[in-house]
Order: sequence, then C-alpha cells, then structure tokens
Amino acid sequence: MDGDVQRALPRLNEPAPDFSAVSTHGPIKLSDYRGKWVVLFSHPADFTPVCTTELTAFARRQKDFSAINAQLIGLSVDSVYSHIAWIRNMEQHFGVKIEYPIIADLDTKVAQLYGMIHPGASSTATVRCVFVIDDEGVLRAMIYYPLTNGRSVDEILRIVQALQLNKAKGVATPEGWKPGDKVIVPPPVTVADAEARLKEKGAEVTDWYFVKKAL
Repeated sequence: MDGDVQRALPRLNEPAPDFSAVSTHGPIKLSDYRGKWVVLFSHPADFTPVCTTELTAFARRQKDFSAINAQLIGLSVDSVYSHIAWIRNMEQHFGVKIEYPIIADLDTKVAQLYGMIHPGASSTATVRCVFVIDDEGVLRAMIYYPLTNGRSVDEILRIVQALQLNKAKGVATPEGWKPGDKVIVPPPVTVADAEARLKEKGAEVTDWYFVKKAL
C-alpha cells in the first residue's frame, strides 16, 4: 500500500497534477495558469503565528514574483470563510494585502494529490510544502518543511529564478547563486569535449568538470 501511495505522488520533471478547487478568488484550476510559473504552497492552519509570518512575507514579495511571471497560490484545509477572515485580519494588523488566491481544501483532495498531509506530523493539517511548476505545467521543485519552522520567501523566489535560468539557458547554478552571479556549465560527456573544455575561453575553468561563466 505504501508503495502505491508513493508512486501516486507527483515527481520532478513530470506534469504536475491538475486540480479544480475553491479559493478566495473563486473557483480555480491549475491549468488556468498555463503560461505562468506557479508557486503552490501549503500552510498548516489559518490564524496561526508562523503561517501569518509566511503569508504576509509572500504578500510583500508579490510584485517580485509577478515580475518573473510567477503566480503564488496558497492552500490549507480551512474554509474559504476562515481564509477571508484571516486575510482581513492580516491587512488590519500587518498592513499588507493578500492578493494571491488561497485554496480552501476542506475535502483535502489537493493536499492528498500533492502529498501535503504527513500523518507523523499531523493527521489533519498540511505541512509546509512548496511546489514550483513551470509555464508548461511541469513540476520543477518540491520543498517540505515541518510545522514548526517558517520558510524563507527569499529562497523560494531565488529557486524560481534559478529554475527559469536553467530552462532558458541549459545551465546549472551553484550554491547560494543569485541573479547576476556566474553559472555552472554542464560537464562534458566525452574525453574530447573534456580536453576542449580545459581550453575554453571566456570562462572560469577550474578543471574539465568544473567550469563557471557569466551570462
């Protein structure tokens, strides 16, 4: 049974499971956002302090995500009425508008589809998951956090930027990469290419397998 569940979960570089859901912006489908990158993220529950810090941080960076053609979508198993009340509360107390949709996944269909509920952490609440889906509907990254620890919105923005660069230019990014930093050239796969790589101009060549360059 466990093996069947594992096989049913989404996997990197495969199409992200489509869904229809009720949200604070009305009914939505994942496929509605084809042509945009999507950051689908779950939180354990409305009106909780760690989640409040995350949703307000996402809201403050909304324009940064929009600028790179990325759509934020939140989710928890609370009702749409709870979401609306919490959104209004955050605007009142933290001076920030939540302009992205939040899915009200009362029947847990989306949470189950994406493996957001981990019984060892909670039998009902979604753990802190992030799914980055590209503009063609392909799942490019999955990040899981425990209930107790908030995510870094800066890091989520950074990974979307890195994935977009990888898709557009076919390069990799090193640890801590930020836009404007040098990227990693994919290693050669033949002896002849490895020899040529050592003589490559306009690049930072450490060895045949480790080359950086500016774009």
